[in-house]
Amino acid sequence: MSETPAVSRRLLLGGAVATGALAAGMSSAAPAAAAATGQAPRRRPGQKSMIGVPFEAHRTVRVGVIGLGNRGAGMVEGWAAVPGCTVTAVCDIRADRARRAADRLVSKGKPRPAEYGGSAGSYARMLRRDDIDLVYVATPWEFHHEHGRAALLSGRHAVVELPVATELRELWDLVDTSERTRRHLLLAENCSYGRNELAMLRMAHAGVFGDITNGHGGYLHDLRELLFSDTYYTDSWRRLWHTRSTASLYPMHGLAPIAAAMDVNRGDRMATLSATATAPKGLADYRERFVPRDHPSWKETYINGDLVTCLIETERGRVVRAEHDVSSPRPYSRINTLAGSRGIVEDYTGPSPTGARVYLEPDHGGHTWRDFADYRKEYDHWLWRKVGDDAANNGGHGGMDYVLQWRTVQLMRAGLVPDIDVYDSAAWCAAVPLSAASLERQGRPVEIPDFTRGAWAGRRPGLDSDPTEMPPVG
Repeated sequence: MSETPAVSRRLLLGGAVATGALAAGMSSAAPAAAAATGQAPRRRPGQKSMIGVPFEAHRTVRVGVIGLGNRGAGMVEGWAAVPGCTVTAVCDIRADRARRAADRLVSKGKPRPAEYGGSAGSYARMLRRDDIDLVYVATPWEFHHEHGRAALLSGRHAVVELPVATELRELWDLVDTSERTRRHLLLAENCSYGRNELAMLRMAHAGVFGDITNGHGGYLHDLRELLFSDTYYTDSWRRLWHTRSTASLYPMHGLAPIAAAMDVNRGDRMATLSATATAPKGLADYRERFVPRDHPSWKETYINGDLVTCLIETERGRVVRAEHDVSSPRPYSRINTLAGSRGIVEDYTGPSPTGARVYLEPDHGGHTWRDFADYRKEYDHWLWRKVGDDAANNGGHGGMDYVLQWRTVQLMRAGLVPDIDVYDSAAWCAAVPLSAASLERQGRPVEIPDFTRGAWAGRRPGLDSDPTEMPPVG
């Protein structure tokens, strides 16, 4: 919501995104130092885990939205379409965006939300309202921690777009603030609700792949045209991240579904991460060929590698490879591969309507891939069976946006435990600062904090949930 802050030399060198150890905002030097090294800061007296804590039941879920750029504006109508949910307030530093969002809801026959905007502090004024239960944050990455934390401190639950924070000390701060306020904060990881991803998760839990040994996920999306657009990313905020640090800036779409299939934080945990990065060639090459010489981007130097790869080892000996590349010419892929002692699934591989292929023993032989379609039908998640048709009509990204929104509202209205919690959110997003830290150490492994503070070993439900109903409206 505020203007992009000045970039310090330390951030340019990757240090701030790697640790944030010297940044302001921690309650004392000791917690800051612990967070910077990956150690778990001590809980304050009376502070307790949020694992297994249900939402309080809501008759209606009232949503306030912070950030109405491309992502936020695109999600507003989805929230309003979910049964028992209403958007009561919208906010953006640019007041005209709030007005346009409100106008669109009215055109859909929805109540007009209150509008906030015009200054960096507009969101704080919105949070003083008494008719908001859930805050949805879709601002540029550098503001996610500030806005998510403010939502928790105002007594609201928060759904925050990727990543929830970019520094380790910020991730710990969100965990601690959630525990102190007894309010949930969760990553808006829509890909965790993808149809293929949820079917893969259920297959893993059914033992179809045998003992899971490894997975591969990523975010491989040619964003070059959008990154150099003067209108798509306001103030070029996303392109500017490529001038600040060498890091895996956005790996969660591929990492989170694999982590869920491996029961990370539910019987296993991510223990170490090592990173590699290719040379930063793609953005400069694109600029050379397609961007006029008077464009502001010609004053920029791109330092982030085109392909940044994280190799993550879990406590139980599994391996995850997570990739991020938005600077190279290539078709879109989240990779979405899971393998075990009895077979493998690979997504984004060919002409099948599902886009995926499998090889599973004893069903298959002859070293020949088979179509994923029959398996997806058999292991289709109940959420897609229930709201798949609505999802296609009310949400982007193939409907998984709406499935995320529908499920969040259902959990809150029914008073259930969230599928994704603050510990999952922090662990998945830790790849951002930790990849920078590993690359600063020439790719040597770095420890991944245990945000659960020892509770990771316990089995508990998550995205592979039992079927439940949306409470009736009225």
